[in-house]
Amino acid sequence: MPLHLIKLAVGCESVKDFESRVAERARLAKAQGLPRQHIHVTRMTPKRDAELLDGGSIYWVIRGEIAAREKILAIEPFRDGDGIARCRLIMQPKVFAVAPRPMRPFQGWRYLVAADAPPDLGSAAASIAAMPEPMRRELRELGLL
Repeated sequence: MPLHLIKLAVGCESVKDFESRVAERARLAKAQGLPRQHIHVTRMTPKRDAELLDGGSIYWVIRGEIAAREKILAIEPFRDGDGIARCRLIMQPKVFAVAPRPMRPFQGWRYLVAADAPPDLGSAAASIAAMPEPMRRELRELGLL
């Protein structure tokens, strides 16, 4: 069973905003002749990398909710120009909206076991995913979603 990560998407206002950022990073990578990937650099390297690479995803917290995910393709530890250990989390640049779940702020990333991961919003829930995010949040807070 795959293991996942949870990470804050700092500065993103909505899933659409996050998708735009991922698309822009993929476009810039392609323009530089690099593979079309979304790369996020972290300070710490996950110790359970084999489990993460066995079908794991990064679940992104957007404005206090786990709201989207990307599939993890690779984990690459490296040293930056100052000799500080860092880690590249390389994801497929395709964002999947997930059933929103409240999540308090935290620093860094956290592991998420597959049994606790929110499900994707599939075609049956396409109307929910297409809703303006403020409306969706309000409906969820009212217990209507």
